Amino acid sequence: MLLSNKTAIITGAARGIGKQIALAFAREGANIAFTDLELNEAAEETRNEIAALGVKVQFYASNAADFESAHQVVEQVQQEFGTVDILVNNAGITRDTLLMRMTEQQWDLVIQVNLKSAFNFTHAVTPVMMRQRSGSIISLSSVVGINGNAGQANYAASKAGIIALTKSVAKELGSRGVRANAIAPGFILTDMTKALSEETLKQFVTMIPMRRGGEPEEVAKVALFLASDLSSYVSGQVIQVNGAMA
Repeated sequence: MLLSNKTAIITGAARGIGKQIALAFAREGANIAFTDLELNEAAEETRNEIAALGVKVQFYASNAADFESAHQVVEQVQQEFGTVDILVNNAGITRDTLLMRMTEQQWDLVIQVNLKSAFNFTHAVTPVMMRQRSGSIISLSSVVGINGNAGQANYAASKAGIIALTKSVAKELGSRGVRANAIAPGFILTDMTKALSEETLKQFVTMIPMRRGGEPEEVAKVALFLASDLSSYVSGQVIQVNGAMA
């Protein structure tokens, strides 16, 4: 298996893309430490599904946007799992509106949850991975972080920041055997997008050359590649998963 005896931390993984990444890693033998804001029904279901795959799994209630909380999670994972081999910065939210209507709170919240959380957890795992002289850090960006999008200035800025953070981390940690890459999904069929009207969904699909939205599992396959030794010489890259949308 590709990730036997590896330990992965995945933030915001109770559902959606994060959950599918956790399951993909577990199927390949990784032990899973995943976070979300609280242990709710979705988190419990995800934990049970991972445990059924025969790997060690632990859930941590954590606000990824909080610096101290992120460091506490990494310390607990080290104590309970012994190592941290993979980090997936997946936690994210949207607060969409046109810039002229956007409040300071809407801007700050999206930047904190999407971008600062990636800094928090990357900062926390860096000394661990440097000592090991190995590790893979994967951060979820977005097609919007590359192209921008009307009504999503806060989200686009946070996801563009993740790309710059990723490239900088790759340069800083490469000599210690630590890789950092970003995944930029396009229109993925998560709970968030499935809540859109049928007409809106059709409009999005017409913008995609493959004429369909992506599945969370398709993003998870790319994350698996980046987490494993299959990508041992891939670092500082942004892989778009968007059906040729961009």
